Amino acid sequence: MQHPRRRIRRPVAMAATTALSLTLLASASTTLPRPAPASAGPVAAAPDGAQLGPCRIATTMGVQMSEGLPTAPGYVRSTGLVRALNLMIDFPDAPGDGTATSRFREFFPQTAEWFRVSSYGRLHYQAEVPIPDWLRMPKAFSAYGIERGSPYEPGYRSLVEDIITAADPKVDFSAYDLVNILVTPNAGPSALDTVLSVTFSGNDDAPYADGVPLANTSFVYSRQDDGSGSFGETGYRVLPHENGHVFGLPDLYTADGGGTVGHWDIMSEDWGANNDLLGWHKWKLGWLDNDQIGCASGTGTGDYTLTPLAVAGGPKLAVVPLSDTSGYAVEVRSKEGNDEAVCEHGVLVYRVESDVDTGHGPVTVSDSEHASGGCTRRANVHAELSDAPYRPGETFTDRANGIRISVLDEDASGTYRVRITRS
Repeated sequence: MQHPRRRIRRPVAMAATTALSLTLLASASTTLPRPAPASAGPVAAAPDGAQLGPCRIATTMGVQMSEGLPTAPGYVRSTGLVRALNLMIDFPDAPGDGTATSRFREFFPQTAEWFRVSSYGRLHYQAEVPIPDWLRMPKAFSAYGIERGSPYEPGYRSLVEDIITAADPKVDFSAYDLVNILVTPNAGPSALDTVLSVTFSGNDDAPYADGVPLANTSFVYSRQDDGSGSFGETGYRVLPHENGHVFGLPDLYTADGGGTVGHWDIMSEDWGANNDLLGWHKWKLGWLDNDQIGCASGTGTGDYTLTPLAVAGGPKLAVVPLSDTSGYAVEVRSKEGNDEAVCEHGVLVYRVESDVDTGHGPVTVSDSEHASGGCTRRANVHAELSDAPYRPGETFTDRANGIRISVLDEDASGTYRVRITRS
């Protein structure tokens, strides 16, 4: 869940000494750059992407968390070293449930590993805990008036101010790129009843500490435990979702749930089995290079080779622009990497719209098997879209826009050939 702000600024990262530092090194960690002021999605925004022309659907100004490229300035950089400050807090009416470090271990190292795998090692997520104990807030949890959908004012501002007061003697806030507030899980309702977890990103109006605003902050409440016995493996996934917002990604679920994207992106469904991000998001975040993107902008027919999104290297995405603000993206999904729940591998086709706000359906997946009921019965995985990918011999057609996307074949390595026709 995301609460965007109007103006955007990001903190500057500096060195800091921490009492506890959990670091997962990417495969090329020795060459990863240090934090520096930058927009998210540096590769997608790079000048050498000019030849992709209209396939780089532009960010729409005034839209909350637009899906366009490049990501607006002010969100946290999504490549290289990113330092995440983790603070565990409790309240007089909700004392810490277990130890603070055990709360931290519910999310790490899994979150850092999730980002390493999804980014092909391009994001080095360094989770740090300079205060390994619960930070007791001066007021009862109920006094802050926090409910689902609560705005920043006044409750969250008051809470952030109290967090700064409690932590500032031991924390240099200017050393971090983002902040995770891991709330004791007994504060507030169960996530089975109401999900309170929320992120405030690009929040220039946030209280300052050590010369920087806490502009990109995620709050995690309760535990996403559905009783299926999978919490130890899947309960952490709310944090990669929330952190997706500080990198500039919108919510893909709507008021009706995850029916537009299903389990094909963690920004749609973060309960249940592990899942990855869409290829469009990986390009947007700078995890795919421009030479891994095909652009089907001209009239006529073209064939595109696509390798599985979960595997590093090779062509990953074909884009079919429809207008300045919309287009189709085409990619291959398979059961590997973070995509644990894939029951039907194949070619996923979805529409991206940069002029649609977060939480209102900026992405819509095309279902190759309408009303089939899907191919999975796993808990918290949207069943209907689970068999959405197209297989060899199947074709997606948009008659109104004169678009045909046909899957020609698949080889032994899982590489597909796709034919795109524009009339």
